[in-house]
Amino acid sequence: MDEVSKALADHSRRQLLDSLNARSGQTLRELCSGLEMARQSVSKHLAMLEAANLVTVVRRGREKLHYLNAEPINAIADRWISRYDRERVRALADLKQALEASPVNNAFVYPTYINTTPENSGRA
Repeated sequence: MDEVSKALADHSRRQLLDSLNARSGQTLRELCSGLEMARQSVSKHLAMLEAANLVTVVRRGREKLHYLNAEPINAIADRWISRYDRERVRALADLKQALEASPVNNAFVYPTYINTTPENSGRA
């Protein structure tokens, strides 16, 4: 678990995981094309992601294909989000994604806070 947390702590490694999430099975060259860093740096980040079991490598001839392994991230979610909270968290994530996908007039931003208890949250 510590290796996963350490691997996820770096912005560049999260970018690599995002790229693999968008299209799994990329070569080192393909992964480097989306980042502004040296090939050697990308290789070092990938090695750390492999050590944390977040990336799986499959050799195809002379190429290494990198695949996202979501299991360690799912294990973190299972550890910190109870089965009762999972649907609420998913609903909030879906709402956040839907609202952020639409164009926003940056003139006004309204944060909303909902003050309730777990017992009251099921009444909606």
